[in-house]
Amino acid sequence: MSEELAFILEEAQESMKKGISHLETELIKIRAGKASPQMLDGLVVDYYGSNTAINQVANVSALDARTLTIQPWEKNMLQPIERAIINANLGVTPQNDGNIIRLFMPPLTEERRKEFVKRANGEGEHSRVAIRSIRRDAIEEIKKLQKDGLSEDEAKDAEKNMQDMTDKYIAMIEKHLASKEKEIMSV
Repeated sequence: MSEELAFILEEAQESMKKGISHLETELIKIRAGKASPQMLDGLVVDYYGSNTAINQVANVSALDARTLTIQPWEKNMLQPIERAIINANLGVTPQNDGNIIRLFMPPLTEERRKEFVKRANGEGEHSRVAIRSIRRDAIEEIKKLQKDGLSEDEAKDAEKNMQDMTDKYIAMIEKHLASKEKEIMSV
C-alpha cells in the first residue's frame, strides 16, 4: 500500500474517531433522569461582556441525583448565570438563594423521555452523516490517486477498507444510541 493511501485511510479513521467522541459528548448533555454537571457544558455566560463557559466562572456539581448546584466564584455572576440557564431552555428553573444557584431536575414523564430519545437519535443521525461524508471524501481522494497511477486493485482494496471502517463506526454509533435510549427509558 502506498504512503499516500495509508495517509488517507489514517486521516479518515482519525476523523471518524472525532465524530464518535463528539457524539458521546452530545449524548452526555441529554439528561436521563439524573443530574449531571456535563448537562451544562456548552452553556455560555456573559462575563463582563465576553461569552464564557459556565464552568469557567462557577463550580458546577451534582448535589444528588436530581439537583445541580452552581457556585459562582464572584457573587455578581449569579444574575448572568441565572439568565443564561433560563435562555438555554433546559426545562428547569434556577433557584437563586443569594450565594448559589440550585437546579432541581423534574422527574421525567414518558412523553419527555420520548423527546429525549428523539433528540439522541437526531444526534446519532448527524454522526452517521458525518461518518459517511468522511468516507465519501476519502474515496474521492483514492480515485484521484488512481488517476495519478495507483493500480486498480490497490484502489479497490482501499475502498473496501474504507467501507469496512465506515461500517465499524456506524455500528459504534448504533451501540451508543441503543445504550442511551435504554438509559433514558429506564424509570
